Amino acid sequence: MEPFYIALATVGFLFGYLILGVWVFVAITMVGLSALYLLLDFPLDRIGSILRSTMWKSAASYELASVPLFILMGELIFRTNISDKLFRGLTPWVNHIPGRLLHCNIGGCTLFAAISGSSTATTATVGKITLAELQARGYDRNLAVGSLAGAGSLGLLIPPSISMIIYGILSETSIAHLFAAGLLPGLLIAALFSAYIGARALMSDTVVREPRRHYALRQYLWSFVELLPILSLLVIVMGGIYSGIVTPSEAAALGVAAALLVSGVGGQLNRRMIVEALVSASRTSCMVLSILVAAAFMSSAIAFAHVPQETARLIAAMNLGPVSLILLIGVFYIIVGMFLDGLSIMVMTLPITLPLILSAGWDPVWFGVFLVITIELGLVTPPVGFNLFVLQGMTGLPIGRIARAAFPFFLLMVVAALIIIAVPDIALWLPRALF
Repeated sequence: MEPFYIALATVGFLFGYLILGVWVFVAITMVGLSALYLLLDFPLDRIGSILRSTMWKSAASYELASVPLFILMGELIFRTNISDKLFRGLTPWVNHIPGRLLHCNIGGCTLFAAISGSSTATTATVGKITLAELQARGYDRNLAVGSLAGAGSLGLLIPPSISMIIYGILSETSIAHLFAAGLLPGLLIAALFSAYIGARALMSDTVVREPRRHYALRQYLWSFVELLPILSLLVIVMGGIYSGIVTPSEAAALGVAAALLVSGVGGQLNRRMIVEALVSASRTSCMVLSILVAAAFMSSAIAFAHVPQETARLIAAMNLGPVSLILLIGVFYIIVGMFLDGLSIMVMTLPITLPLILSAGWDPVWFGVFLVITIELGLVTPPVGFNLFVLQGMTGLPIGRIARAAFPFFLLMVVAALIIIAVPDIALWLPRALF
């Protein structure tokens, strides 16, 4: 069978299994089995050998050790009062900026993203304190919800990012370089969000209704104490990676130890909290890692069918330039992100899109940043926008209203993606400077 028709059949298998409600791990494995047995006529003993070797090689990767550790660190911090400290610590510093406390959503998510690696955890942790406070003080409800939906997605981009780790493993790219590459684009998106909030506040008096407050010098100094736990975690984890003292996996272990210490100092460390964090982290880690090893098998099946090469040939026949190619791939990811979660998208499409990107001359580290931004867009677009559902559960608002509130921030992330296409050094300068 021709590779083009094999590719179509493979996509058909995948969507068929997903429509039937099969678990993603099982669906991806079944796609590989179906492609090898039904389309390529491989004997069962050879399929079994491919299945064993690819899954074992993927599961035995040293870099994978950082995934459950970073997830556990986020789960531990999620169960502390760090969101309250974040809000109190940021409040004096945003008091004189147009939009005032709305910037706590942006700043809080940016800081928490740097110790979580999860978008939904970032949204839920910051939102559990800021949404109630902003509503009580009369801030624009839609802007508060929309800004949290957008800023919460920074958990995928700002290091340490679970998505970056998975991309690094799948693409065989340095995770430390990816972490460094994600920092400036993440800050760029945060700056765009804050600029939009400030502009809205200047144009409308209804955005901020409470009177301006005045803070004494000692309150500014105390705010540093409130922010000290999260800043210390930042220094330990990211400082260790960027300085080259520890690997990402070792930094993750240090992060868990630091999270336990922060929880203990805050008087919130107990047996129940540890058990809940371990159970939740185990469930999430098993989900992520099972999808990853299944994707390794599916990628092998796709490679045996020469689908990447055939796709590359068809794209080459279109005579697209590097920019046109990346724009086409970006639109593809945005559309697919409306229906699938980011991890599934990444593991299912990278075997095809990455060779195209490399052949067009794009840097794999840069593409990792671009890919994560496009995946972030899926978090705020219905019908499968995870941040939207998190906020619906927290606010009780209709999903349509939350999606409309998040739409301006969706557009700002699109603008950020276009900016890093035009200026790739925004993502590449820091890895080059550090490593």
